Formats: sequence, structure tokens, C-alpha cells
Amino acid sequence: MAPTIPRCGAPAGSSIGLLWQARPSTKRAQSAIDCIRGVTKPAIRRLARRGGVKRISGDIYDETRSVLKRFLETVLKDVVTYTEHRNVKTVTVTDVILALRRIGRPIYGFDPETHDPRAQKRVGLGNRGAQRASSEDA
Repeated sequence: MAPTIPRCGAPAGSSIGLLWQARPSTKRAQSAIDCIRGVTKPAIRRLARRGGVKRISGDIYDETRSVLKRFLETVLKDVVTYTEHRNVKTVTVTDVILALRRIGRPIYGFDPETHDPRAQKRVGLGNRGAQRASSEDA
């Protein structure tokens, strides 16, 4: 009698996993190469508008992508260094804060040193909250 092939998977130790290992994973390599193109023209335009730019030249988009890529490479290199130094695989908010502070672009409000607990009380209260917070300070 011929051996039967299982329907819901292979028994432990079988060589069915070799089929997946033999395939080249070209899709990953292609997506990693041109990932910066994911920062679209409208996204760059929105960032520029937020910065107060009125008119945008067509050459700016590629230049913006390259500058953004260099900045992210610098930050992520430092973040990975902090993470590897702690011997963990999870990147924390503190790692990012320290990396940004190291390159001279600190971000405030996420670490215990710059956290203001009174700011949480004022959120969502509108003008009444600002009046209450100022009366508490007096």
C-alpha cells in the first residue's frame, strides 16, 4: 500500500519546508530599494504647507526625499546602537529620544525630564481650562 500524503500539513521532520527555502525572495529586495518613493508628492506638499511654503518647485520633491532619507538613516543608526547596547530587540521611545537629542534635534514632552503633568489637565477644557490653570498658578 502506498503512503498517504497528509492534508493539513506534514509530519515533523519532513522536507516540505525546503520548498519555501528554495524560492528566491525578490519581492522583498525590490520593495526595500525604492521605499523612499512612498513619500508621495502630496505628502511633501502638505509638510511644506505646514511649514508656511506657498509655492513649490518641481525639483524640490526628489531633494526632499533624499534629505529625509539621510536624516532617517542617521537617527535609525543611533537608535539601533542604543537598542543593541541594551541587548534587546525592541526599540523604545527612550531610544528615539536619546538618538534625536544626540544629533541635536531634541523632542520634548515624551521623557520624564521634560514631561509637564499640568499640561494633561488643560487638554480638552478649552478656555475654561486655561483660566483654571492660570488661577492654580497664582
